[in-house]
Amino acid sequence: MDLSLIWAAIILFGIMMYIIMDGFDLGIGILYPFFKDKSDRDLMINTVAPVWDGNETWLVLGGAGLLAAFPLAYSVILSAFALPLLLMLMALIFRGVAFEFRFRAKDSERHFWDKAFTGGSVAATFFQGMTLGAYLQGIPMANQAYAGGSLDWISPFSLFTGLGLLVTYALLGSTWLIMKTDGALQASCYRLSKHIATALFAIIVIISVWTPWMDSRIAERWFSMPNLLWLSPVPLLVGLCFYRLQRALSQQAETRPFLYTLALVLLGYAGLGISIWPNIIPPDLPIQAAAAPHISQMFALIGALVIIPIILIYTAWGYYIFRGKVNRDEHYH
Repeated sequence: MDLSLIWAAIILFGIMMYIIMDGFDLGIGILYPFFKDKSDRDLMINTVAPVWDGNETWLVLGGAGLLAAFPLAYSVILSAFALPLLLMLMALIFRGVAFEFRFRAKDSERHFWDKAFTGGSVAATFFQGMTLGAYLQGIPMANQAYAGGSLDWISPFSLFTGLGLLVTYALLGSTWLIMKTDGALQASCYRLSKHIATALFAIIVIISVWTPWMDSRIAERWFSMPNLLWLSPVPLLVGLCFYRLQRALSQQAETRPFLYTLALVLLGYAGLGISIWPNIIPPDLPIQAAAAPHISQMFALIGALVIIPIILIYTAWGYYIFRGKVNRDEHYH
C-alpha cells in the first residue's frame, strides 16, 4: 500500500468536510450585518446551534493528520503561515465565545456579542482564504525548512483569495438559511443569494485566469495533454452549476440552491488539488518526500480508521436529529 496516498486522501477529505460544514456556519456570521432584526439573528444562529461545535472537528483531523503523516510539510506550513493561522484560531475562539455569550447577555449588551460573532467569522474566513492563496503561490524552502519571511503570505493574490472565501462562505450560509428557515428571512436570503452567487462566479473566473498566469508550472499542468482533456469539463460544470443555482433561486427551491453551491465549492476544491498535485508543498515538494516513516504512517492510520467512522456517525446522527426547519420559537419542526 502507498500510505502517503492514503493519508493525502484522508487529509484532503478532512479539509473538504471542514470547508463544507464550517463554511455555512461561518457564512451565517458573515451575513449578520445584512439582518438587523433581533429575531432574525436569533433564528439564523439557531439553525447551526446544535451542530456548530462538531463542524470544527474536521479542522482538527486535517491538522493532526498532516502532523502524523507528513511532519516535514506540517513544520514548513506552520513556519510559513504562523501568523495568519494564529489569527484565524484567535478569531475562531473569539467567535465561539461570542456564540455562547450572546444568548446570556442582556438586551442592552447583546449588540457587542453580535459584533464579536460577525468579526470573528469574517476574520477567521479571511485568514483562511489568505493562507490558501499564499499556499498556492508556493512556499520557499532551503535545507528542508521554510526559507521565506514572516509576512510573505501577504500578496495581492492572497488578499483576493481571502475575499473570495468570504463570498463563498456567505453563499453557503445564505443557501443554508433558505433550506432551514421560512417566511421573511427565507425571502431575504433568496434575494441576497442571487447577488452573492454572481459575485462568486466572477471571483471563480478571475482566480481561474490569475492562477495559471501566476505560475507557469500550474499553467503547464492545466493546459498540457492529456490533462487538458480531463480538465475541460470543469469550467463547463462550473457554468452549469451557476446557471442551475440561479434558476433554483428564481424558482424559490429550498434544497437545490444549497446543493448547487456545494457543487461549486467541490469543483473549486478539485481545481485546487489539480493545481498542486502531486506536491504537498508547492511548487516542488511531492508527498512522498515529505512523508513520515512507513511504520509511523501505519500506526496513525489504525487510529484514523477507528476515529473517522465515529466522527462520521455522530455527525450524521446530529444532522439527522436536527433536520427540518427552525421556527421563531427556536424549535425544529
